[in-house]
Amino acid sequence: MTPAESRHNMNYQDINAQTIDRWVEEGWEWGIPVSHEVYLAAKSGQWDVVLTPTKPVPHEWFGDLAGKKVLGLASGGGQQMPVFAALGADCTVLDYSEKQLASEQMVAAREGYSIDIIRADMTKPLPFPDETFDLIFHPVSNCYVREVAPIFAEAFRVLKKGGVLLCGLGNEVNYLVNDDETAIVNTMPFDPIANEDQRRQLEADDCGMQFSHTVAEQIGGQLMAGFRLTDIYGDTNGEGRLHELGIESYLATRAVKP
Repeated sequence: MTPAESRHNMNYQDINAQTIDRWVEEGWEWGIPVSHEVYLAAKSGQWDVVLTPTKPVPHEWFGDLAGKKVLGLASGGGQQMPVFAALGADCTVLDYSEKQLASEQMVAAREGYSIDIIRADMTKPLPFPDETFDLIFHPVSNCYVREVAPIFAEAFRVLKKGGVLLCGLGNEVNYLVNDDETAIVNTMPFDPIANEDQRRQLEADDCGMQFSHTVAEQIGGQLMAGFRLTDIYGDTNGEGRLHELGIESYLATRAVKP
């Protein structure tokens, strides 16, 4: 069996984990851990984190994190959890990329705080009891998942009553266009499992296995799980033609478990 055939037969989440591990080794933007200086600044109250490419999350979305149990869901990389730990949170991070989790361990060891680090596939039931966390931070990542509704249902289950879910969500725009974002070339949904041409596009661009999701899937999925949406904002890619035209390709949402 050739490497390409072997990859074709892999579980798509394993493909994504391997792809992201390689990206981290190559200096991927979302795999570069925060510096010691960023950690110290957070301890003194100077901090920002993002759910989407460019816009910082409003601080009021978090409230006081001191003593709160926070889950970083598909949030490895040592970028957000160190900030939350500096703010006094009791942090757990779950990710399927070994390299992203290694970064979490490295920063925690460097700064001297404790964090629970769990390698798991978020498409499976989360390995936590009901009502464990006060806040879940879930940056853009469900584009690597075919079905999003079960993730929102599990997030609802493991949050305490009154707990907060913060999500970064991609809309369908990025999957409609070609690489230079000048023409619409794809039908929706973008699903490389069902559409071999779309799979070949991803393989040619070394993009792992990615899936488009509608706003109805992502906002509606949270509402169906039982969440109450309290705030929302849009964001762009931060670069490229869509960004230059002011076309938003991401949403960030704040939802509460009643």
